[in-house]
Amino acid sequence: MKIGVKEVEYVGKLAQLAITEDEKKLFIGQLNSILEFVEQLNQLDTANVEPTAHAVYSVEQSRLLRPDEQVTTFTQDQSLANAPETGAGHFKVPKVIADR
Repeated sequence: MKIGVKEVEYVGKLAQLAITEDEKKLFIGQLNSILEFVEQLNQLDTANVEPTAHAVYSVEQSRLLRPDEQVTTFTQDQSLANAPETGAGHFKVPKVIADR
């Protein structure tokens, strides 16, 4: 599948972005490069590769990770204390989705 002007304009509209003609050309090239790379990955034989749920670290890399430690965080009341408007334990915000 090749990305064209129509697809870039559609995604720009969904993201509510104003995209110039030069940007469209740039994005078309970049997105097509990504799709070509994905196609190369799809050609790899992964029949005998076991799925993983997370990245696997070597023993050396694992030592570089910080240990999990319990820390004190804000309570719900503290988090909501400075909010301009709250309701039922959550922040209230203005509607940001609009038809254009």
